[in-house]
Amino acid sequence: MGDVREGAGVGRARALLPFLPYALASVVHCVLIVFDLPGKGFETKQLLMPALALAVVWATWRERPWPRCAMVLVLIALLASWIGDGAGLFFPSLPALPMMILFFAIAHLAYIALFWRAPGIDGVRRVPGWSFVYAIWWVATLIVVGPHAGALLVPLAVYGVVLGLTAALSPRFGRGVAVGGAFFLVSDTCIALKEFVGLPVWLGDLMIMPTYTLGQGLIVYGTLALLRRQSGDFSRDQRVF
Repeated sequence: MGDVREGAGVGRARALLPFLPYALASVVHCVLIVFDLPGKGFETKQLLMPALALAVVWATWRERPWPRCAMVLVLIALLASWIGDGAGLFFPSLPALPMMILFFAIAHLAYIALFWRAPGIDGVRRVPGWSFVYAIWWVATLIVVGPHAGALLVPLAVYGVVLGLTAALSPRFGRGVAVGGAFFLVSDTCIALKEFVGLPVWLGDLMIMPTYTLGQGLIVYGTLALLRRQSGDFSRDQRVF
């Protein structure tokens, strides 16, 4: 029994190791934002998604066969998220918010395809009935934000659909990914409230990036956990949830 527990502990540490750079970058970025310190902008924000992409490649490069379709969708989501994070940096002559919406919509479409089709991933679950709560969230958000959105109402409504679908489908990959999808939704909801309704800046600072980094990290970690479990390298004792 002791050997089994020791082996599970080693396996858990091995699974978490690729995520340490991402965890460090996330903590540093969030601390800089909360305490309004230099470096809280693109200097650290643009390190987040590359660090998470590094975790994907690091964690899967020895897998045979390599889960190409699933990993391509994950990497597309992370690339689009990275561009969305840096919309103001990459497109300085264009309004930042619409460009953010566009590229994060692409990221969510990649996650939707991943969760719905689950290419090469066994053991996915049915969409639970409680996921209908995200339809209620969509209606409630439009009621609150819609009167203040102006010309962005339709893009926001469409973006809300893909955001809600990501969260609604994420439980197919397990509880950890479901929590990640919910955190991602909370983060984007806080952005909408901050931009259009006047959510206090300090509250936005406490909510937006911590929930975003947790959401993305849990989605990716949980997806890799499913892949490792089906290959026999990831035991039940190593699950996050």
